[in-house]
Amino acid sequence: MTGLAIFFGAVVGFALGLTGGGGGVFAVPLLVYGLSVPPREAVGISLAAVGGTALFGAIPRLWHRQVEWRTGLLFAVAGMIGAPIGSWLSQLIPEQALLLLFAVLMGVVAYRMWTKAAAPATSETSFSLELADGTDRSACQRDRAGDLRLTSRCARLLALLGLLTGVLSGLFGVGGGFVIVPALVLFSGMAIHRAVGTSLFVIVWVSLSGVASHLLGGNQLSLNTAGQFLFGGLLGIVIGSLVAKRIGGPTLQKVFAVAVFLVAIFVVFQSLVFPSAP
Repeated sequence: MTGLAIFFGAVVGFALGLTGGGGGVFAVPLLVYGLSVPPREAVGISLAAVGGTALFGAIPRLWHRQVEWRTGLLFAVAGMIGAPIGSWLSQLIPEQALLLLFAVLMGVVAYRMWTKAAAPATSETSFSLELADGTDRSACQRDRAGDLRLTSRCARLLALLGLLTGVLSGLFGVGGGFVIVPALVLFSGMAIHRAVGTSLFVIVWVSLSGVASHLLGGNQLSLNTAGQFLFGGLLGIVIGSLVAKRIGGPTLQKVFAVAVFLVAIFVVFQSLVFPSAP
């Protein structure tokens, strides 16, 4: 069982290293169906392992300035507020309905990421709302040097997205990377590789908040299983990060989109066939 826990952790870590997110979405079903961990405990283990793995992956990216820390910090603070809200809501809303809604969201995200990657390259990388007269009404814009203009309107948008990420983290036991990376690319105009690094930075803080909420709620967390899962995650994220360096931005976005879509299909299947699963 130890070897299986390390292997599953490596799968989660590889997804984090390659795309900056998605590991948590795989972690809970792997723990429940692969290791027979109780669903509620699997949420806590997932958050702890994903957060620790993300920290390991974020440190070298911070050193190489692949993390936009100002944007990430705004996202993270909002996410840390949202995580306890998500944990509270998970007790009130039917799980099957939540999973189906989450799958729909992931489908929309996958479509947006794929179409953006397939579009001809332009100097504009944000989710543009350009009007007929050429005026750009996007909430978040960047200057010619590529730096984000963090206006109050942009800050409110990113904070809202971060809050929603935190809520999803608390609801599903995920780090939120599948939402963070597309949000940073589509709404802040961040390059995909930098979005991956910033996502890892955010996941660390959001996962920390989620684990704290999980433990304060009186839930169990097996340190032994979490440690094995984390060890595998550290191995996986190294491999995933190396692979990511060899893949171009548009290709990485397409890989990310396909992964999101496949996970969305899995979530639908899980919620319909195994409605009692997490």
